[in-house]
Amino acid sequence: MLTPESPESKSTRLTDIQSPADLRNLTIPELEIIADDIRQTIIGTVSQTGGHLAPSLGVVELTLALHYVFNTPDDKLVWDVGHQVYAHKLLTGRQDKFHTLRQYKGLSGVPKFKESEYDAFETGHSSTSISAALGMTCAKELKKNKAKVVAIIGDGSMTAGMAFEALNQAGHLDKDLIVILNDNEMSISENVGAMSSFLSRQLTSKTVRRLRKHISSGLKELHGVGDRFLNVLKKSEENIKSFFTPGMLFEALKFYYIGPIPGHELEDLIPTLENIRDHVDGPVLVHVITQKGKGYQPAEDNPGNYHGLGPFDIKTGVPCPSSGPISYTEVFGNTLCKIAKENPDVIAISAAMPAGTGLSTFSSTFPDRFFDVGIAEQHGVTFAAGLATEGIHPVVAIYSSFFQRALDQIIHDICIPSLPVTLAIDRGGVVGDDGPTHHGVFDISFLRFIPNLTYMAPKDENELQHMLYTAISFPEPTAVRYPRGAGEDVALDQDLLQLEIGRGELLREGTDILLLPIGNRVYPAMRAAEGLEKLGIDAAVINPRFIKPLDKELICEWAGKTGRIVTIEDNAEHGGFGSLVLELLSEQKLFSVKTQLLGHPDNFIEHAPQ
Repeated sequence: MLTPESPESKSTRLTDIQSPADLRNLTIPELEIIADDIRQTIIGTVSQTGGHLAPSLGVVELTLALHYVFNTPDDKLVWDVGHQVYAHKLLTGRQDKFHTLRQYKGLSGVPKFKESEYDAFETGHSSTSISAALGMTCAKELKKNKAKVVAIIGDGSMTAGMAFEALNQAGHLDKDLIVILNDNEMSISENVGAMSSFLSRQLTSKTVRRLRKHISSGLKELHGVGDRFLNVLKKSEENIKSFFTPGMLFEALKFYYIGPIPGHELEDLIPTLENIRDHVDGPVLVHVITQKGKGYQPAEDNPGNYHGLGPFDIKTGVPCPSSGPISYTEVFGNTLCKIAKENPDVIAISAAMPAGTGLSTFSSTFPDRFFDVGIAEQHGVTFAAGLATEGIHPVVAIYSSFFQRALDQIIHDICIPSLPVTLAIDRGGVVGDDGPTHHGVFDISFLRFIPNLTYMAPKDENELQHMLYTAISFPEPTAVRYPRGAGEDVALDQDLLQLEIGRGELLREGTDILLLPIGNRVYPAMRAAEGLEKLGIDAAVINPRFIKPLDKELICEWAGKTGRIVTIEDNAEHGGFGSLVLELLSEQKLFSVKTQLLGHPDNFIEHAPQ
């Protein structure tokens, strides 16, 4: 008999797979060869394009098993966050385009409806999968559609309340929903894993489930004694399962809990999923243990560093060298450490992104003053509000696009009581290759209208450190917005300065037009003014510094002198900084001033370099 390793065998390889249907007649050894091919393809591509490496390497076998067992795309796979879908893309007809991953006009790094019918739901933020999958399940039931819906959610995404809100309703509705808990943090020994896998397969088998129902029905007929005996049996089973697994939590939510099972063993995954597909009714949760970065040693050793990264050298795992100034994020982290050394009331909060928000050094230097709340932005903001009521000054560092998730808490819990909390809004503006789910182009629009909030945007990295110091020194709610990537390569002052609230700065005088940029658009505006001068146009440039309160006096003075204003912002044009300036001109009855707003258009911006 030929084996897949035999020179004479004609083993199926990844290049032979045009759709998941091509998988379903293969043997497990052949699937394992394809798993190796997938890993090599992902590593090779991400080393060139950058991307989310470790998450996708960790779910290769799980992805193969899901497409092998379920009749996709009729059956739906709903991926949480979407950072782990590279194997999914390779198996669903996108191999020829995979080299364009996260490139302009290429494949997105997350599921996209327009890319494939296999992408059942678009996602880039966490903890949405169970809610979406439950909605699909209910819709299919209404339409008499028997297809299955599977939500795949990581243990990190389970830290968000939305996931448990969905589990709670799903258990209540008792719908035929499958949830895969991809647990890549828990350590589990081989013998426990093997036993758990065995039990999971057996407990989902048709024979065992029929036997359980038969025993239950028989015992219920024995009035009094039967009920007591049934309760004893039920409690015994629950106690055994909950002693070795976290099944009690999910059983309490009325899910049938299976696992944990090893997530890289196809001989365990496939029969378990087949039993669930064929024999389990109602909501079921399958607990799968995986290793983030599986198959690439640097990513296995440091999965956090390889969660999302730029191009790197495959042999060493070392990121490709990048020249340029220090990043805004790094300046923020360094400045916060500097301030915290002098001010013991300063603490930092992250929502599962300490490295991404520049707080790694702070967390190690001040471990008692650093809190990672997990993927729970709403909780993180209100947690900060609670700290502030006791004389602490929290700095909440979250990406702009993720602050969207906590808007009500910012309004209700921080700004209405006017508590001294600083929102450090990282990645303000377009972020590049991660695309529309991660672009931070709405925060000016959704924060500028909130009373009691002082809102700043630095023109460079030096101004950022002064703004952070100013924000922490101010006894009311503050927000500082800064972009992704390198600064302007300016010198950093050693002494931190407290800026005057609501005061901008005139950078260039001019008589013909006023350029009014905000934040990272100031330096481009200065260069534009120099270009206009060569054309005989004398442009004034103001750095407003403060989105709120706006320096009305300075802006109106130069609006009157020039009669023309161009506002420039790395934010949506609608409702953004330019709209704020229009409101100011209307308020001051400067109706003769001609205006032009430059911002992002009224559509979602695709992935591309910044």
